[in-house]
Amino acid sequence: MMRHGESVWNKRNLFTGWVDIPLSQKGIDEAIAAGKIIKDIPFDFIYTTPLVRAWMTALLAMTHHSSGKVPLVVHPGEGNMESWAKINNPAVAEDCIPMIRAWQLNERMYGDLQGLNKDELRKKYGEEQVQIWRRSYDVAPPNGESLAMTAERSIPYFESEIVPWLKKGKNILISAHGNSLRSIIMKLDNLSKEQVVALELPTGIPIAYEVLDGKFVKCEVKAK
Repeated sequence: MMRHGESVWNKRNLFTGWVDIPLSQKGIDEAIAAGKIIKDIPFDFIYTTPLVRAWMTALLAMTHHSSGKVPLVVHPGEGNMESWAKINNPAVAEDCIPMIRAWQLNERMYGDLQGLNKDELRKKYGEEQVQIWRRSYDVAPPNGESLAMTAERSIPYFESEIVPWLKKGKNILISAHGNSLRSIIMKLDNLSKEQVVALELPTGIPIAYEVLDGKFVKCEVKAK
């Protein structure tokens, strides 16, 4: 799994949350670089979010995949987008990797802070208050989500929709966001509240786990 590449608002130091902002040029480069690192891992499914910076990262990364397989964006429950998108060639269907977009893996919603500059908020409210809004586990920004609230949607989705595939030996790529991934890693690594808020996830860097005897074990992945 990996956090999306740098977005335009990351570059401008703005709180983004659920605002749907694309990658910057640096973010595009990061996504491509990440794709070269994971190019030889055979993926069965791709999970991402409806936010463009996450699925853009996944699509760019997969352009360098050694399998040559094509990410296939699925549209469950979207009427004709689902029913009319039927592949009538089994060989072509086999050459695709389903890509599922799940809002449950979205970034933490930052409420009244979305679109505001972090440095300007520090000047107005102080470094400590802004840090609490950004990194505390239980405290939510005004009209937004805390990390705990983000975990309440991301972890159950991960456990119900993704873990069963992993237990069947499938390989999964997750392209999501700093806080949704932070909450999942908290579960996998059994981190405390203090440890998870200190966890930094750089943009565009793959983080790999293997399921061994039912346990998640972090492993290293490097470009060959």
